[in-house]
Amino acid sequence: MNASARVIDFDRSVPSVPIREVLEVTPPITLRPGREYTPRPGELSASLSPAMVELQRQIEMVAGVDVPVLLLGESGVGKEFAARTLHARSDRAARTFLKINCAALPSELLESELFGYEPGAFTGAAKSKPGLFELCDRGTILLDEIGEMPPSLQAKLLHVLQDKQFSRLGGRRLLTVDVRVIAATNVNIELALKQKTFRTDLYYRLNTITLRIPPLRERRQDIPQFIDYFIELLSAELGCHPRPLSKRAFEACLRYRWPGNIRELKSFVCRHLVLQDDDALVAELFIGDETDQSSKSSARADGSGLKPRIASIRAHAERRMIEDCLAKNCWNRMETARVLHISTKTLWNKMRQYGIRDLSRRGEVGYAETKREPSKLDAGASRAIGGRAESLGASGLDRVVPAAMGKRSA
Repeated sequence: MNASARVIDFDRSVPSVPIREVLEVTPPITLRPGREYTPRPGELSASLSPAMVELQRQIEMVAGVDVPVLLLGESGVGKEFAARTLHARSDRAARTFLKINCAALPSELLESELFGYEPGAFTGAAKSKPGLFELCDRGTILLDEIGEMPPSLQAKLLHVLQDKQFSRLGGRRLLTVDVRVIAATNVNIELALKQKTFRTDLYYRLNTITLRIPPLRERRQDIPQFIDYFIELLSAELGCHPRPLSKRAFEACLRYRWPGNIRELKSFVCRHLVLQDDDALVAELFIGDETDQSSKSSARADGSGLKPRIASIRAHAERRMIEDCLAKNCWNRMETARVLHISTKTLWNKMRQYGIRDLSRRGEVGYAETKREPSKLDAGASRAIGGRAESLGASGLDRVVPAAMGKRSA
């Protein structure tokens, strides 16, 4: 493999040991007898895509500046690799680098992992335990999937970023640490801010430096390098011959959109080495891609998706039910509203909404506003409609429409 085409494995698994015992040094991988290659966090591929060249330039500028960094990008684009590179090229390179996935742990466990706890802080806390911030003092910590962090923890993290102080769970003593925080997320951060699932003050604190990792479809020039690297890496791990891709499979890789990014490309190369059937793999790639594209184009063509269609069906069924009930009650709105368990005003508004004309006022059907005793027909209609409801818009026909649709189809 060409040295200039060598890239880092973004998804190398770590040993199954407690998180605080994991040293951020990738173990050597034996590629062939007598040769070892140890990927280093600071090693970047000789990228050919302008987007990655610009990202590499930004990393070089930011690495030596001791400020928080926010990494944005889709899942599988290599945010962890960018974080390792920032650490390796900083003044903290000789210190600890730790990563924790904020989405993989419940809020209580995540807080104890980050900040530690004292004896008696909760059931089972028999002795004190330092948190990752303490263990990572003067080093770098990567908070992966920070967009999934609970709001209560976001407030405590903001305090650490501002004052570099925190206390353990159940503790009263303030601890001071010097940790560089790198945060990464694949969520739409602007949408999270609008929905108030991510604190605005924490975002502005992390937003000192923001780096966006481009998806693989925006850096297709780098795909051949990743293919070469994964073929060599995975053939050594799987103990099989480093078989190159066929021309058809290689061209398909250059055309495919790779929604799973580098992680998906690695899985594709693994299947290529194991199954040795490139034609089937290419067909599998583009069947899924064409299905996804056709569903998107059809949605664009008719201007609707699942929710609008359901709303349209519901509105049609609701109108039919109101018309049927009005006809059964001789277009008496008071009696119809009573049977539907809604107010007369709500019924009138629904008639206007759906353009239901009052046929009784044209003399086509007898009309009477006088109240009468409920009949057996009314009781049967009430049971068919589906029970009690407070209002048509809130809980009345919201429940009865599906029931009536089922009975109509039966």
